[in-house]
Amino acid sequence: MTDTNEPMAVAERFIDALNHCDADAVRGIYAPDAKIWHNFDNKLQPVEENIETMKFVHSKLSDLNYDIKQRIPIPGGFVQQHVLRGTLKSGEPFGLEACAIVKVEDGRITELEEYLDTGQAKALFA
Repeated sequence: MTDTNEPMAVAERFIDALNHCDADAVRGIYAPDAKIWHNFDNKLQPVEENIETMKFVHSKLSDLNYDIKQRIPIPGGFVQQHVLRGTLKSGEPFGLEACAIVKVEDGRITELEEYLDTGQAKALFA
């Protein structure tokens, strides 16, 4: 059984690890068989591939920060609205609005569904 405070504590640790590009911490927060899904490709992404994505985003942005707009506990997890912010190599500010539905069991993320606007993400690939 998951304590109602546990998912919120996991959320804090997860965002801190993402902000600092701490691959080991992210790996430790995900369950080994976590199901990671994004709306733009409708595929499950393995944990290691997700970590590589995190590293890629950090390579494209300085001052990367997840600006949490709201985080709401739900049974067995949380829903989070955030803006991924940073500065592109060109010096332009970057913002990518997203929403994530996250399930937590035994202190680890078992499922993450993230919804984002791919139009906003295009600047990362320029």
